[in-house]
Parts: sequence; structure tokens; C-alpha cells
Amino acid sequence: MPRVILMGPPGAGKGTQGEILAEAWQVPKIAPGDIFRAEIKQGTELGLKVKSFSDSGRLVPDEVVIEVIESRLRQPDTQVGWILDGFPRTVAQAEALDALLAEINQPYDAVVNLDVPDQFLVDRLLARAIDQGRADDNEEVIKNRLEEYNAKTRPLLEFYGKHVTQIDGTPSMPEVTETIKKFFA
Repeated sequence: MPRVILMGPPGAGKGTQGEILAEAWQVPKIAPGDIFRAEIKQGTELGLKVKSFSDSGRLVPDEVVIEVIESRLRQPDTQVGWILDGFPRTVAQAEALDALLAEINQPYDAVVNLDVPDQFLVDRLLARAIDQGRADDNEEVIKNRLEEYNAKTRPLLEFYGKHVTQIDGTPSMPEVTETIKKFFA
């Protein structure tokens, strides 16, 4: 089963594709955000640490995110494969991930980038915000998230270079899923 780093800007469909593919391939989808929310809900030490960062409006530091990913990748169910969703987000995280994967002998098979134009994402995220009643997701907030992605995460496409497979993320969800599955067939 594949070991995949799933990338793309906010609203590209990473979370949805990650869940669909993880189920189809019977591998875990590993997303730091999901892990953090679960830890906060359970009131664990990690959850309290993460909550203190988010409550003060700060990002969770790289070393904490990397620690969480390392712990998760060392669990037995990851031996068959995995999908990383939302990690790495920076070149520093990618370098730490490469070192970790070498250490645990779990190299990634591919970096899949869901490529979606910014204006398409803005329109998609505004529609999603209206559907879900998320008043905090206005056009300005969405554009700020895209700017942060373009500044901090897009450079990873250069970091991974020839290992990146570009997938058009604008067609329907099932079409995008089929395109990704064909790549791994």
C-alpha cells in the first residue's frame, strides 16, 4: 500500500480525498489537525499544550507537530502505508519528516499535489462557508489563508521537486479520486 504526502491549498479537497483514499487502500489518514482536536477533546497533556497555543492565536510550533507525527508514524497500523494530510506545511517540517522516515524506514511513495487556482478556491470556500453557516470564513479570511499557504507551504513543491505528482483538483470529487487511484494503479 502507498505512503503518500497529500498536498494542496486550503479548500483543494485534501481532507476529503485523504479519507476516501485511506478507506479504499485500508491505510490510516494522518492529519495533525485531527490528532490535535482529539487530544484537546480528551483533555490530554498534549491537548492542553495545543489548546494554549490556539487560544492565544499562535500556531502550534514545528517541534510539537513533528513529535505528534513521529508518535503516530511509529504505531503498528502505519507499517502497511499511510496518507499524510496537512503535514508537512513548511520546509523545516519536510526536512524533519525526511529524517524521521529514513530513521523508521518508511519512505514516501509519492507527493500528490491537488492543484486548484486561487479564485476557484475562494469561490469554493465561500460557498462552503455559506452552506455550513461559517460566518468567520469571509473572502478576506480565505484570501489570508491562501496567502499564508502560498508563502509557507507552496515552497514544498520545489523542495519535493520531481517527486510531486500534480493532480487537477477542479473536477468533481469522484473524478479527482479516480485520477489519483489511476496514478497508483
